[in-house]
Amino acid sequence: MREESPQESRLRLVLIGGGLPWPVTQYEVYDGKRFVARLDLAYPERRVGIEYDGDHHRSAGVILGCPNSTRGEVRVTTTQVVAPWRQFTVDVAGVTILSPSFIRITFTGPELHRFADNGYDQRFKLIFPVPEHGYAYLKDGPDWYEQWRALPTEQRNPFRTYTARAVRPHLGEVDVDLVLHGDAGPASRWAVGATKGDRIVLLGPDAGFDGDHGGIEFRPPASGVSRSVLLAGDETAVPAICSILERLPAHTRGEAILEVPHAGDRLAVTAPPGVVVTWGARDGDGHGSRLIPAVVEAAGRLLPTRHRQMRDDAELSDIDIDDSILWEVPEAAPADSLYAWLAGEAGVIKTLRRHLVAERGMDRTAVAFMGYWRLGRAEG
Repeated sequence: MREESPQESRLRLVLIGGGLPWPVTQYEVYDGKRFVARLDLAYPERRVGIEYDGDHHRSAGVILGCPNSTRGEVRVTTTQVVAPWRQFTVDVAGVTILSPSFIRITFTGPELHRFADNGYDQRFKLIFPVPEHGYAYLKDGPDWYEQWRALPTEQRNPFRTYTARAVRPHLGEVDVDLVLHGDAGPASRWAVGATKGDRIVLLGPDAGFDGDHGGIEFRPPASGVSRSVLLAGDETAVPAICSILERLPAHTRGEAILEVPHAGDRLAVTAPPGVVVTWGARDGDGHGSRLIPAVVEAAGRLLPTRHRQMRDDAELSDIDIDDSILWEVPEAAPADSLYAWLAGEAGVIKTLRRHLVAERGMDRTAVAFMGYWRLGRAEG
């Protein structure tokens, strides 16, 4: 866990227990008249924990001096512990119509230089304002979601999960591609009406944190010896698949299959020469009508003959996608002949998962499958 650079401030300590002049047991710390913290100390120059009243983080401090009376001045150096994720308040910098179903929003903000550029399918959340009160009830900090759930429904800010399509820390900019559904939901309604200068909140990875942020599900074999990849998804997965394609090594081979609502939704995307990109338009047909047969055909091309019989270990537990989230991502994919990444409507992805693992005999640890959404169900 990375910590910010220490910041020194002069604080007033008030003894509330223990002997004099040292050791003492407890001090109350004030910045001017504002209560800052309560410290339990034993020796000078000791690194101590500070829990700030009303804040959502813990800090650490080093006592650099020792008061000789019950009240005195002491220099305290504090370092803030950085959490993996944080909220960013941003403004809309630009709106670009990409196709009949896709719109790109560019956000800018003074702190976006700290939005981590992890690439691939890095997800984050857009938290939308409520027309009646904006963000009056939205809390920050690691327990924001628990506090959000405790609010009455009318006070909750709706949120949705997206892929960071592009991150430009040096410019303080983040791009996100959204699927338009008219006014079918809060995200689409906001996107349709978004204009330059509109303010919104992003919940995303903090570059100041030096551990694993989470939120990346594309995890091919670390050794890079997987001979091919299969990427497949509907329009909700298009931004993630496009982002993955643009980050793949040049030697990668495989196929990417994208199902979209209309023929005009085919987007320009850069992919390695050895990866074939196929777009299929539903044009009014049901979800999966283009994706399922295309993935079945691609699996026949990409999987070696030895996989085409059901594996002994290919049994799958049935998942009730109306009651549970369909989401399984292997931590370490085997160095197999194929690595598959599937995302989209849960019912469709469940069908594809069963085909690849149970019918084609793929090792289930070589398949990442994610039900991004379920017909008739909102996120939250």
